[in-house]
Amino acid sequence: MSFRYTAIFATVAITATSLTGVADARASVVDTSPPGANDWSCEPTAEDPTPVVLVPGTFETMRKNWSTLSPVLAGQGRCVFALDYGTTNGIPASGPVSDSAAELAVFVDEVLRATGAQQVDLVGHSQGGMMPRYYLGFLGGAPKVNHLVGIAPSNHGTAGVIAPSPEEFALGTGNAGFFCQACADQEAGSAFLTKLNSIGDTVEGPSYTVISTKYDEVVTPYESQFLDGPEGQVTNITIQDKCPLDFVEHDQAPNDPVVHQLVSDALRQAGPADPRYQPECL
Repeated sequence: MSFRYTAIFATVAITATSLTGVADARASVVDTSPPGANDWSCEPTAEDPTPVVLVPGTFETMRKNWSTLSPVLAGQGRCVFALDYGTTNGIPASGPVSDSAAELAVFVDEVLRATGAQQVDLVGHSQGGMMPRYYLGFLGGAPKVNHLVGIAPSNHGTAGVIAPSPEEFALGTGNAGFFCQACADQEAGSAFLTKLNSIGDTVEGPSYTVISTKYDEVVTPYESQFLDGPEGQVTNITIQDKCPLDFVEHDQAPNDPVVHQLVSDALRQAGPADPRYQPECL
């Protein structure tokens, strides 16, 4: 993907953590969880029987990506869980997307065992909003997921990657992708995305909500994030159709109070988000 290398690599240097292994998903969350997440003693209530799993985006850790949304959802009484995945050479969420989906599958099973729930809701940002679709469609995850909410998800890819020269790599300039299989997988027309979308945008069972911003500078055009599916299964939301003066862009979308409202309302629905819902514009 056409991520700016300088800003992202600086973030990675500060926040990158490594998973201890796919088989021990629970151990990977120690001391890295966002506020309100990964209380493995949490018991879902009759009002909120479905745990929420937060899935970060490329180069993001769960702590950075979900530091604001996680406590909002936990404060609403939900059991909230989050994971890191795809850590390659110390860089989180940069490995092959199909491998990351397999890590998500293990984590979801851990959450279901710990909580006794039958299904989870998934909320993902960027790659984290797209990658679960591989889990649903190719790894048997559909019966275990009630709702997938994607915040600026890379569902159909974005503009091509420009690999940095050795000089740019050393200086921290240029574009990422050279060292990031997940970035190559998210290029529009990649072999991975061709396979992912060969079975259609949705699979039978889960509901899907997509929340996008017109000011997305990473997953472009922003309409490529939308999913094609029946009205009773899929809702696509553009933030500015609700709040025209909300100028949030890709990276900060998970921290936007309007997005928090849209996610919270979507998770309250029996199906996808209610397209008539109007959040409070700030």
